[in-house]
Amino acid sequence: MAIALLVLGIILFIGLVVIHEWGHFIMARRNGVVAEEFGIGFPPRAWSKKIKSPKGDYIFSLNWLPLGGFVKLKGEHDSDTEPGTFGAASLAAKTKIMAAGVVMNLFAALVLFTIVGWIGMPQIIDNQFYVASDSSVIKEPENKGVVKIGSTVADGPAAKAGIKADDQVVSIAGSRITSAEQMAKVTAANVGQRVDVVVKRGGAEKTLPVTLNDKPPALGVSQYSAEKGFEFRRSTWSAPVVSVAVTYQFGVATFQGLGKAVAGVGSIIAGAVTGNNAARTNGQTTASEQVSGPVGIFAVMKAGASQGIGFILFVVGIISLSLAIMNVLPIPALDGGKLFITYIHRLFGRKVSEGFENYAYGISFMLLIGLMVLITVVDVKRFF
Repeated sequence: MAIALLVLGIILFIGLVVIHEWGHFIMARRNGVVAEEFGIGFPPRAWSKKIKSPKGDYIFSLNWLPLGGFVKLKGEHDSDTEPGTFGAASLAAKTKIMAAGVVMNLFAALVLFTIVGWIGMPQIIDNQFYVASDSSVIKEPENKGVVKIGSTVADGPAAKAGIKADDQVVSIAGSRITSAEQMAKVTAANVGQRVDVVVKRGGAEKTLPVTLNDKPPALGVSQYSAEKGFEFRRSTWSAPVVSVAVTYQFGVATFQGLGKAVAGVGSIIAGAVTGNNAARTNGQTTASEQVSGPVGIFAVMKAGASQGIGFILFVVGIISLSLAIMNVLPIPALDGGKLFITYIHRLFGRKVSEGFENYAYGISFMLLIGLMVLITVVDVKRFF
């Protein structure tokens, strides 16, 4: 069963990219841009068929590399002027076409989180939203009453105080901790305060003074109530509300993680320039903790498959949200970057030249590939 869920998760992950490209495809055709091909997977081509449509014929293809999908638009350079090309489309049309992929991933995340809310939402972060009057715990982790730290946020209160992964939280501010929910409530009630956190490590208890953040997540940890698994909460009528709320919460957490990753990269560069090995090492640790690639995603899905289909759908929802967020960033090889460059050129009354596009997008794409290779190496070391 776990293997079947893992395979399902991988298929859904690939489907997220297909959904993203489908958004571009539909919006392009609605705005008069010719879509020459819609492909699932990446070339070389395995099979294709010409589809006849009132809005223009196109090629539907299945390709050998199962890494998502693509849409090929006619005249994709901003400088193209022939009717029906992407380049000849208005700025408003280009904005809608580029944004459609992000909207599709965001919509997919909302749908997945709603389904997960009905099945049972894993409680991952501090103060994760749920409607108390329409929420019931359907699955308690093993060793109920024992709260252990999953991981600490880099430079967060817990990490600074010396709290480590797998530490059992015995008490906070004098309150005995017996559940993840209670831990969240106690930390929320003491935001901005200096409190004593008692942890058990290796059979011995330690009292560590911690100055909590002035807003949730106050302690700066990801915790779970046992050595395995999470607490799961089921909602009924409030599942769509929970979906919107957790999308916001995890969206904020993703941006915070990206900010820390960028800061970590800055420390790596500064450390390399100044010869400060400690800064470079700390920067590398901070940056690598905030990101994960296909290997990391596979590892998380493999570990979570035993938690059931709800957890797999939850992970896929998080990935869909992350894809939406990544594609609004001003990185030239991504949708947000293409729009950013186009808008900057329009401010000066010009179109983006084909040569500049090829150079900017080519360099950016190579940097992204290099980053993916680096992340994959880090993931292999982290999970294997």
